[in-house]
Amino acid sequence: MATKPSSIPRPLVRTNQWSIVLSVIASWLSAQIWILAIPLLAGIMGLLFGFNPIMRIAKLFLIKKPIEYIPEDWGQQQFNQCIAVVCLALGLISFLIGWTIAGYIFTAMVALSAFIAILGFCIGCYIRFQLNQYKYRKSLDKA
Repeated sequence: MATKPSSIPRPLVRTNQWSIVLSVIASWLSAQIWILAIPLLAGIMGLLFGFNPIMRIAKLFLIKKPIEYIPEDWGQQQFNQCIAVVCLALGLISFLIGWTIAGYIFTAMVALSAFIAILGFCIGCYIRFQLNQYKYRKSLDKA
């Protein structure tokens, strides 16, 4: 596995977020739940192998050098991707076993989170910040 980058260019992160939003919408409108597998598999590959095919394809369309774009923290994006993968997996599994309402809830959560992040507020970032604050406070209690 290659050395992990310290950051990811924002257009690649946005492309990944849009792929989640559009896949959820397409799966709902077409009733083809397999569409959810596209961002799910890309996310799993990104987490396990450091290779997200959606971002890799998007990288081909960057006009400037990757370092010339606003950077997104790699670790934060991995955390966000974990949340997205869990929600997409739970949504897909829910649809497959006939738990339609749960499927809609999980896929709506991930699509809404991705869309809100596109608009500028990262819910995953807020969650990670709160977790880090909690861990810090716990460490102070032990000291």
